[in-house]
This record gives sequence, structure tokens and C-alpha cells, in this order.
Amino acid sequence: MTGVCSLTLVLVAVGEPMAQAWRDLAADRPGLVVHVGSITEVDADAVVSPANSFGFMAGGIDALYARWFPGISDRVRSASGADRGGELPVGEAVIVPTGVDRPTWLISAPTMREPGERLPADGAAARAAATAVLRLWRDAALPDTGTPVREVVHSIALPGLGTGVGGLDPAVCARQVGAALDEVIPSP
Repeated sequence: MTGVCSLTLVLVAVGEPMAQAWRDLAADRPGLVVHVGSITEVDADAVVSPANSFGFMAGGIDALYARWFPGISDRVRSASGADRGGELPVGEAVIVPTGVDRPTWLISAPTMREPGERLPADGAAARAAATAVLRLWRDAALPDTGTPVREVVHSIALPGLGTGVGGLDPAVCARQVGAALDEVIPSP
């Protein structure tokens, strides 16, 4: 995968169906690495939270993040405006500090509006979330410093977007993440 700066996308799977879907996606794409196991085992600059639009982090992988990064839900809710009655729509993303050395950043990219929603089988929400993550990496600046995200974040750990609580088929998720990659960071 090429772009303005180099990005390694670590595709994380806790089960074999997601692992195989990620392997199929990564087979002919440089810059994609498959990790089977917990996202907490990945050495990355940032992790992705496929949260809900309100930043509530009580279920699925977000519950793990809430334990790993104390106060992270408050930071996501503040960055997205959810703490002031707003929300972060599916298809948008924010980046916040985790409060630990590695991963330094968490990228919240909702796959669902309300906590616990089942996602449509077409995987459009996974594509929208992946596109938001990649655009944030390519185009956005870090909060407070204004430094381009791509100059600081060189590796991102990405779980199966919407495949847990959202119930999305792993193969559909991987196909949609591939479509987002093609759109935002096309291979040469």
C-alpha cells in the first residue's frame, strides 16, 4: 500500500473466519499484516474502535478498550461532540490519545449509530468506517498539535469492523475494507 507516507495496517482477528477473510484480503496487497489473537498483543501506533455514534464503549471490543485505556470513552465523546448532545456519524472518525505509550492513539470510527445495532448484511457500514479511518490517516491533523496524522501514525490495528456485536459476515467486512483501501489509498 502506498500513500503520502507509509502505513502498515494490521488486520486483527480473534477467530478463524475473520483471520481467513483478512488473509484473503492481504494476499496481494503490500502494507497489510494479519494478526490472529487479541488486539492488545499488536504493537501499533493506533487502534481502531468500531464504536457507535455516541461514543458509548460498554460492549464488544470497545469494552476492552475502556478497560485498557481508562477515560477513553470520555475522550471519544468529547472529541465527537457526543458529550454535548452531538454524535459522530457512521462514515466519520476522530482520533484521541489513549493515555498509554503504545498504542498512543485510538481512532473511533462508528459502524452503528446506536449501541448494539445489527448491521445490514451488505457491509456498507464497515466500508464507511474503514474509509473514515483511512481518510483521517491521510488527510487529518492530530488534536492540539496540528501535526498531520500520517506523519505520526505509521501503523494501525484494525479489528473486524462490525463483525462482533454488529453481526457482519467476516468475508463481507474484508471485502468492504478492501474497497475502502482501493478508494482512499489505491495501489500503484
